[in-house]
Amino acid sequence: MQRSSSKLSLLVVLFLLTPGCVSLGLEFSPSLISHLTQAFFEECDPQLAERSLPAELKLMEGLLKSAPDNRRLLTALCVGFTGYAMLFVEEDSPERASQLYLRAKEYGLKAMGRNGSLLKAVGQSKESITKALRATGKEDLEPLFWTTLSWNAWINLNLDKPAALAQLAIAESCLERVLELEGGYFYGTPYVLMGTILASKPKMLGGDPARAKEYFEKAVSLTRGKFLLAPYYFARYYAVRAQDKALFNELIREIASTRPDDLKEACLINAVMKKKAEQLKEKSEELFF
Repeated sequence: MQRSSSKLSLLVVLFLLTPGCVSLGLEFSPSLISHLTQAFFEECDPQLAERSLPAELKLMEGLLKSAPDNRRLLTALCVGFTGYAMLFVEEDSPERASQLYLRAKEYGLKAMGRNGSLLKAVGQSKESITKALRATGKEDLEPLFWTTLSWNAWINLNLDKPAALAQLAIAESCLERVLELEGGYFYGTPYVLMGTILASKPKMLGGDPARAKEYFEKAVSLTRGKFLLAPYYFARYYAVRAQDKALFNELIREIASTRPDDLKEACLINAVMKKKAEQLKEKSEELFF
C-alpha cells in the first residue's frame, strides 16, 4: 500500500504542475504510469481497489489533457476502465459497464496511433479488417489486447442491439490478431476470451464447445491454475454450457483452495474471482438440470 500511495502522490504533484511540466514529467518518468497500473492489480483488497480506482482514473484523465497523445497514459486508461468495469460494475450495472467499456475502447484505439485509426475506419468486410490488423505488431500488443477485451465485453452486453452485432466481426478479428501475436499475454487471458466466445455462441453461429474447452485448458495450464479468471470463466461458460457438473465442482474447488496472492501480480483479479466463484457455487442447483 505504501508503494501505491507514493506513486499516487507523485501523480498528484505532476497534476498540479503547469501543462508543460506535466508533459516533461511524464517524458522523464516513463515507468510511472505502468507502475500505477501494476500497483492496482497487485492490490489484494477488492473494496479498497473499487473505492480508489475511479479517483485515479480521473487523475489520469486530467494528466491526459496536458499530454493528449501520451501512449502510456492512453493505454493505462484503457486498462483501468476495462478492469474497473469487468471486476466491479458489469454484474450489477451492465448499462454503466457498457459505457465504461466504450470509453476504454476509445482510449485503447487512440493509444495505437495510426493503427488504431485504421481499425476505426475499416468497413465490415473481412478483407479490410484483416488488412488493418496486419499493420499491428508487438509494439501494439498491450493496447490492442485491452481494446479487444473492452470491445468484446461491450458487444457481449449488447447482443440485442444491431450496432453491437455489426461489430462482432472486427472485435473477434482483433482477438485473433492478439492470439497470433501472443496468446499467453496477461496470464493467458486471450485464450480465456476465445474460449468464452466459442462456448457462448450457438453452433450455427460458430460456437464450438470442444475448441472452447481446449482454449480454457491452455489458459489454466499456463499459470498452473494460479490466475483464477481462467478457471472461473471455464466453470461459468464451458462447464455450465456442457452441463458438466463434475468439472464445474472441480474448478470451483480449485479456486477455493488457491490464495489470491499465489499470483501476486494478479492478486486483485484473483480476490474478485474467488468471491464470484462462491456466488456461482450457490447458484449451481439452478445451473444444472
